[in-house]
Amino acid sequence: MDIGILEDIGLTKAEIKTYIALLELGSSSAGHIIDKSALQNSVVHRALNSLIEKGLISFIREGKRNIYKATDPDNFCTFIDDKKRRFEEILPELKQKQQKVRIPTEAAVYKGVRGVDEVYRQLRDEKGDEYLSFGGGEQCEKRMSTAWWNNHHIKRIKNRLPSRQVFDETVRKFGDTLIERTISRVRYLPAEFAQFQETVIVGNLVAITIFTENPYSVLIRDKSVSEGYKKHFELLWKLAKK
Repeated sequence: MDIGILEDIGLTKAEIKTYIALLELGSSSAGHIIDKSALQNSVVHRALNSLIEKGLISFIREGKRNIYKATDPDNFCTFIDDKKRRFEEILPELKQKQQKVRIPTEAAVYKGVRGVDEVYRQLRDEKGDEYLSFGGGEQCEKRMSTAWWNNHHIKRIKNRLPSRQVFDETVRKFGDTLIERTISRVRYLPAEFAQFQETVIVGNLVAITIFTENPYSVLIRDKSVSEGYKKHFELLWKLAKK
């Protein structure tokens, strides 16, 4: 089991070991949890207290000792929703602070699959007339998976962001499926133009993503750069075929 997922949502390693030990025990005193988790007494008790506060375990009093029980794992959804709600309470203030700093040109590098995923989220959410892309190929599709690309464009369409994309023949199957959806147009270049990078332009954003074994993306916010890449796109669009 990938416990890293539980770390990502805010649990410490000690909390994770304590919770999993308790899941496997069913219900237990602290002593058995200590034996099962191989953690120190003080560490387990701190983890138990924090897990109780998070609503992930419960306890009853039996004589002079507490008997603990892990709550249903479905309660993690409630835990995550609560964190999201609390974050949304401060989100307007964070955005207000961001707007106070006006930076005409920005550039950032995002690394790894999660970084690439974040870049494409920003592209989908950007206020622009069109989503324009060129480059890419079979390697790009495989690196993120066909399902990921499908999900990406489903979300783009939901945001009512029209697209024009220049693919190459190695991804025609995906492209032909895409154009069956609304507000999505695709043209093709020959297979020899297949690349392991893709360029996407939306509004004043330009993303250049390299889909190697360790993918990364350069995200640029610059009106002049965006206009330059749009000219490049329009030239390719004229050369490409349906």
